[in-house]
Amino acid sequence: RESSANPFQPTLRAIKFWRRVGPIVIHYKFTEARYALGAHRNDPNRRADKWEALHTKHAPTGLQVILELRGLYVKIGQVMSSRADFIPRQYVDAFSTLQDSTPPYETERIESILRESLRGCQGVEMEDVFESLGEVLGSASIGQVHKAKLTPAYGGDTVAVKVMHPNAENLFRNDFKVFRTLCKIALPGWDPILRELEMQMMTEFDYINEARNLKRVRENMARSPYANKVKVPEPMIDLCSKNLLVMEYLSGKKLADSIEEKLARILGGDVQMARRVLKAKQRTLFESKDVSKQKKQGFLRELSEIVGEGNDNNSNLTIAKALQLLYVTRDARKKLSLLLDATGHQIFADGLYNGDPHPGNILVLDCGRLGLIDYGQTRTLTKRDRLALASVVAALGKHHQHQQDHPDNTREISHAMQTLGFRSRGSDDDNMARFAALYFDSDAEGKKLGYPTPQKYLMHLNSVDPMVEVPDPAVFVARTSFLFRGLGALLQQQLRTSVHWRKHALLAIDTDGEGRALYNLGLTPITVE
Repeated sequence: RESSANPFQPTLRAIKFWRRVGPIVIHYKFTEARYALGAHRNDPNRRADKWEALHTKHAPTGLQVILELRGLYVKIGQVMSSRADFIPRQYVDAFSTLQDSTPPYETERIESILRESLRGCQGVEMEDVFESLGEVLGSASIGQVHKAKLTPAYGGDTVAVKVMHPNAENLFRNDFKVFRTLCKIALPGWDPILRELEMQMMTEFDYINEARNLKRVRENMARSPYANKVKVPEPMIDLCSKNLLVMEYLSGKKLADSIEEKLARILGGDVQMARRVLKAKQRTLFESKDVSKQKKQGFLRELSEIVGEGNDNNSNLTIAKALQLLYVTRDARKKLSLLLDATGHQIFADGLYNGDPHPGNILVLDCGRLGLIDYGQTRTLTKRDRLALASVVAALGKHHQHQQDHPDNTREISHAMQTLGFRSRGSDDDNMARFAALYFDSDAEGKKLGYPTPQKYLMHLNSVDPMVEVPDPAVFVARTSFLFRGLGALLQQQLRTSVHWRKHALLAIDTDGEGRALYNLGLTPITVE
């Protein structure tokens, strides 16, 4: 184990990082330079095969580096694995294991931190509070969570106990310096976003603050139209400290795992086949240049081909299985829609939301509700910023929901972006509207123009009219939109977040006036004077 007292630890970690990652960057840059000079200019398939080979070769090494260094790299790997339409599928597949867990620290080390925290902050012994410290529920970049049982004196309930890893804050601070250099070399255009991520992530090292945010979000959701559909765990603030968070235990499975298990049952218990089907569906979403214009294949035929039962020598999937598969797909869409609605309400109604809703933080509970956990990156919006964001999303949503009735509201979108605080060098309305769509709606426009990833499309937009100012409040809402689009790809859905969030944006704008807004049973806002 690395010692927290070692003054050379940051330097040693940086050397280890560049020794492993440096050759990968050089390999990609060399290949890019060859193509820029005209190599295989008339053979795009050969170029594509070369890129695929590079991704296949280097993705496992990337995962090894993350698992060896932990810290910030685990967090970045989690974000990358949730963007199946952004990151090459080889990296998505390799990094997806980070959504489940990273190798935990030994229980004895965690018990030592737990014991010290309870003695120092609450003046009690660990045995006075906990009957037992059980299984590891998850181990991530900053801390790990254990299932535990309280003693009768503290209620006797089953709880989740989140303990911060040793020296986590110092490791993150130094890892950011290293990764920012990598972004300047290999990921141009993302440095401003990385700076904002650093500002926000460095606030995660205080579990007392997280517990208070968790309590506020829980209270907000209890007053929302989604109170009976979404559950947020209750923190036990009296037992929390800077490096210890004790909260209600939510029994359930991660959303993606729940869908995979249902699909496996339909396919006779074949988990590997279920994963193959889901990954094949992912690829049709993020490898296509324009999914929206593709002719949809028959559901039965498509699934038959994926599982290898679509030729004349094999029987097709039964109608019963096809109907079950259709139900699973619709159920996934319904849950994803609920998740988007709950988050839209948090952003535009409450101004308090989770800035890190990666797939590991979304549960399907045993009771059927969605469980929303991990509010370490809770973001707060002022009334001004909340309404400015609402204007952007409302304009974008109108453009996509009513394109025939409103064929061009580019000026409206651009004006809303400038009101929010975006500034570009040339004030190009068309380009500003495209930036808005990339940040708060969908990557589809870039794919139509031939840019396979949001990063490539962002570079193109900056080459047309560079963005010189991106307001801080927009960064994490945009990141949330990106993460949901990635989650949609993992669940085989192509999302336009502005379409889902438009009703919440309009409600926020309406409620800010003299009227007050109510919800009817269909969750449609009704204004009452």
